[in-house]
Amino acid sequence: GTIAAGVAKAYADLITISGYDGGTAASPLTSIKYAGSPWELGLAEAHQALRANDLRDKVRLQTDGGLKTGLDVVKAAILGAESFGFGTAPMVAMGCKYLRICHLNNCATGVATQNELLREQHFRGTVEMIKHFFTFVAEETREVMAELGVKTIAELVGRTDLLTQVGGRSQRQAKLDFSPILYQGPEHEGKPQLCAVEKNPPYDDAPLNQAIVHAARDGMVSGEGGEFHFTITNQDRSVGATLSGEISLAHGREGMANPIRLNLEGTAGQSFGVFNAPGLEMRLRGDANDYVGKGMAGGRLVIAPPEGSTFASQDTSIIGNTCLYGATGGTLYAAGRAGERFAVRNSGATAIVEGTGDHCCEYMTGGLVIVLGRTGRNFGAGMTGGFAYVLDESRTFVDRYNHELVEIARISTEQMEQYRAHLRSQIRDYAEATGSAWGQTILSDFESFVSHFWLVKPKAASLGDLLASSRSDAQ
Repeated sequence: GTIAAGVAKAYADLITISGYDGGTAASPLTSIKYAGSPWELGLAEAHQALRANDLRDKVRLQTDGGLKTGLDVVKAAILGAESFGFGTAPMVAMGCKYLRICHLNNCATGVATQNELLREQHFRGTVEMIKHFFTFVAEETREVMAELGVKTIAELVGRTDLLTQVGGRSQRQAKLDFSPILYQGPEHEGKPQLCAVEKNPPYDDAPLNQAIVHAARDGMVSGEGGEFHFTITNQDRSVGATLSGEISLAHGREGMANPIRLNLEGTAGQSFGVFNAPGLEMRLRGDANDYVGKGMAGGRLVIAPPEGSTFASQDTSIIGNTCLYGATGGTLYAAGRAGERFAVRNSGATAIVEGTGDHCCEYMTGGLVIVLGRTGRNFGAGMTGGFAYVLDESRTFVDRYNHELVEIARISTEQMEQYRAHLRSQIRDYAEATGSAWGQTILSDFESFVSHFWLVKPKAASLGDLLASSRSDAQ
């Protein structure tokens, strides 16, 4: 409840309460069996806390985690939800057999895989299957609502008086106390039960984003591009997102052939370069917080220390945690260390950094990552595509990568010449773009450094296909 109130105060439009019974089958079995709580508990507490703090009318409440029937929908609405998430049940309707191998990219029914061959040979799902499932869920919901005497979901939200406790099948069940879930106190009297606004507007209108769009609009509309300079602070969040949206609307997925170049100085707030579109290049002199390049689809992000910096970039953090999450394209160069969970679920972007925290390249399915320094633990967990180069001067990487799905190889042997040339060209581009002293050091003595590099690839991938697949990702 306290967290939900904080999220609403942070101007979220929607809060999702996820129960333990849903989620990906790619999770460890211990997490599936023993982690999490029922959505009923979290939903009721969040709904009550939001009402008590006069926040319920500012944010929508959604719940998911094992919803399967119309009765589930009705119960969720009564406990405070006005939106309902379904994941597992529609997948089963499309043919999922619950094999719990989603993380292997080897789904036998072609549902949870990016392998085109498996999709073509085994996937039999259709739009009609999903439509039929939700039609039956909606029909059952309507029938239960009619029995309760309500006409709309809005009338149902928060009506805990409509719930009746059954006796239970055992003495233990009979002793269950549902009063915390059904609680309606004086602090809730007269308070709204559901969201009353379309959006929960933030305290500002993202002035830097608006200034960028205003300056770049003519070049964006004409397709001629342009170059602009701005100062950025850590209060400026999601910088570039608005312009990326405008580029996508005007030019589609392909973006702009003549890019818009933004040169920024300062410390960027959360989500710098989020959803970056092809045709947008941003260069930041300074550093950035978490989520840099999240979901980026193209373009280029270059982050380098301020002019005159004296610290060693390979030992200094320059971007935060969870950067490049879910990226599908583009290039990220950061002349410094990244935090934890770098390039998680990367499926097409190219990235070069000078060190990372734990869980780098987790669930990666495509693209290229080069780490010119130390990594944290659990590198490459669940990685089924793409590949990486890692500089391992301390000879500790063998104990830091996840051995389940990936394997490592040296590139200093004669048969790996094409990979050495590829790595050198990538580092050269990186050093030119960032001015990284560490990158220049590696290039100037490349023959010595190359013996410390590991190539990291999925066990199922062939060495002969990696470079070809990397180039196709870039296209």
